[in-house]
Amino acid sequence: MSSHEHYYVPAQSKWPIIATLGMLISVFGVATWFNDLKAERGESHGPLIFFVGGLLLAYMLFGWFGNVIREGRSGLYSAQMNRSFRWGMSWFIFSEVMFFAAFFGVLFYVRMWTGPWLGGEGSKGIANMLWPGFEYSWPMLDTPDPKLYPAPSGTISPWGLPLLNTVLLVSSSFTLTFAHHALRADKRKALKIWLALTLLLGVAFLALQVEEYIHAYSELGLTLGSGIYGATFFMLTGFHGAHVTLGAIMLTVMLIRVLRGHFSPDQHFGFEAASWYWHFVDVVWVGLFIFVYVI
Repeated sequence: MSSHEHYYVPAQSKWPIIATLGMLISVFGVATWFNDLKAERGESHGPLIFFVGGLLLAYMLFGWFGNVIREGRSGLYSAQMNRSFRWGMSWFIFSEVMFFAAFFGVLFYVRMWTGPWLGGEGSKGIANMLWPGFEYSWPMLDTPDPKLYPAPSGTISPWGLPLLNTVLLVSSSFTLTFAHHALRADKRKALKIWLALTLLLGVAFLALQVEEYIHAYSELGLTLGSGIYGATFFMLTGFHGAHVTLGAIMLTVMLIRVLRGHFSPDQHFGFEAASWYWHFVDVVWVGLFIFVYVI
């Protein structure tokens, strides 16, 4: 029995219950908000409910991850626990891959089948009878029902802000890799510089995406309500932007921990997990740039 590896069993925790309540309230708030459900006085409390749920989730994440950090720095975790963390993060990223695969699948299905069918092409071209005279082209600057779904006046050029954002995110992958190598070599100063630069590039990406959205809404009429092109464009780029925001928060936490002297060349899975997530987000953006903006 003495040769068996020590395995840390966490104590009872309130955090799973708080996480469940936070997710329940958040989802209920989003459903209330998006379906425009009204109270007796004719006001929708969806945004407020969602905000309360978000606060609960933020409280849970701060407290739960704080416990994990304290336990890890106390030397309570064994190699087996580290393997559990790695498997957990791997499956989480896999679920994110499937999440974006679903949205890319919608994009390809619309472009290759549904759109041409509505335009009278293909084996189900009879669907053109729903909107006679509609001619399909992508991007759809002419929707089948312009009164219900007004088409945008133009699209975002891939060779402006999207290309610059691609350069920023790809560069951030390199700077984060340099930071990881500096951590392995125990070069703390280089680690801080490269990690801070990675975070700066991520924030610059988000700022430029906000500018792009303002241009799309105010000047091009490209919105979530401008047909299937607008819906797929904002669902894909919007969810990616949310993931970049989450990744930037992770990198901020990692930078704070680095400044406090956390992590060692041999023990730094928290940093590695954030790195995996950031590289995943970068790869997704390359796919978005090619299939949403260029092709």
